[in-house]
Amino acid sequence: MAWLVYRGNPHCGGQGVYTRYVAREVAALGHHLEVLSGQPWPQLDDPQQLVEVPGLDLYRQPDPFRVPHLREFRDSVDVREFALMCTAGFPEPWAFSERAHRLLRTRREDFDLVHDNQSLGTGVLKMMRDGWPVTATIHHPITVDRELDLAHARGIRRKASLWRWYGFLRMQVKVAPQIPRVVTVSSSSRRDIAAQMGVPAEHMTVVPIGVDEHLFRPRPEVPRVPGRLMTTASADVPLKGLTVLLDALAKVRVERPDAHLVVIGRLKEDSAVPALIESLGLEGAVEFVSGVSDDRIVELYAEAEVAVVPSLYEGFSLPAAEAMACGVPVVATTGGALPEVVGPDGEAARTVDPGDPSQLAAMIVEVLDDEPQQRRLAQNGRARVLERFTWRSHAEGLVDMWRAELAESWERQGHHAHG
Repeated sequence: MAWLVYRGNPHCGGQGVYTRYVAREVAALGHHLEVLSGQPWPQLDDPQQLVEVPGLDLYRQPDPFRVPHLREFRDSVDVREFALMCTAGFPEPWAFSERAHRLLRTRREDFDLVHDNQSLGTGVLKMMRDGWPVTATIHHPITVDRELDLAHARGIRRKASLWRWYGFLRMQVKVAPQIPRVVTVSSSSRRDIAAQMGVPAEHMTVVPIGVDEHLFRPRPEVPRVPGRLMTTASADVPLKGLTVLLDALAKVRVERPDAHLVVIGRLKEDSAVPALIESLGLEGAVEFVSGVSDDRIVELYAEAEVAVVPSLYEGFSLPAAEAMACGVPVVATTGGALPEVVGPDGEAARTVDPGDPSQLAAMIVEVLDDEPQQRRLAQNGRARVLERFTWRSHAEGLVDMWRAELAESWERQGHHAHG
């Protein structure tokens, strides 16, 4: 099994985390899996599973949009990748898929099947033409990110540059419907992928993703910090609703002056968030934490009285599931797939409409002020995760899909052989 991931960042965004757990659990089920990844490389439990597919790494920290040295250019893919970046595009999914295709041509005997994790690049179509059985994971349609980013963009120039950045979507919308079997992580994502990317609903299987329930667990020995709220905003984008939460926090502090927020994630260079924090009078009440160990993240959850998921839209929401696994009361919106993750309001979490700071503030205050409710939500949240969202069950769902695709592709080849 060849697993493709165009960037495997272990700390930011879900792809690296997803890849790490799938690689571990698929191997534990007795299957051979190699991860073909672009930079930054994922951290895998078994480093021997990693096959590096180096690109120009144009977005690396701390010098994103860098200009590579001439000697770094090896072929036409490198040249085109740099040229596309210079026009404010995002060429990484395309360039990675082309490099992965070249590499796989030399390893036809090593793998039965290729699984693409949302690069949806033209190289994937070439693999299919070469006769590889191909399946894919699409977490949610990136078209939603584009719409929300455009809706929040100020000025014509910003909108124009966003259109260029999201240019890769034209390719993805062309490639995705041609992949015969796709896994997605929620019914909400399945509906949106069908509507916005044209992938036939019957090509898609819903297999919820999981949480490492041994790592993300209650830590009763860690004292809760009064008034502590926590959220994860690994990407500083409108989709994640951080500005709505900051607005809500200012309202919460009128009734609960001790309320303060820890954000797991780092801000973009040109972020409007610091100015917003200042204008809301929240200096000293918001702390950003990034680059810390998983263990420290679990400790931060344990210190929080409430975990907040203010997203305007989610294809799934690992942070919501991780917070529930840690036994932290969750207040979430009903954006996208969140109701599928956290369940009906009042059972394992409290829910409010997305994009409404007043509603969010009122619900946070209610949960902060009600200890019996906190205990009930914490207990029910953990139970819900253990019952529904484990990495082992996600891996089993993937393996079932791979078997079905292999059986069908062998049948097709058999018919060709006899035809």
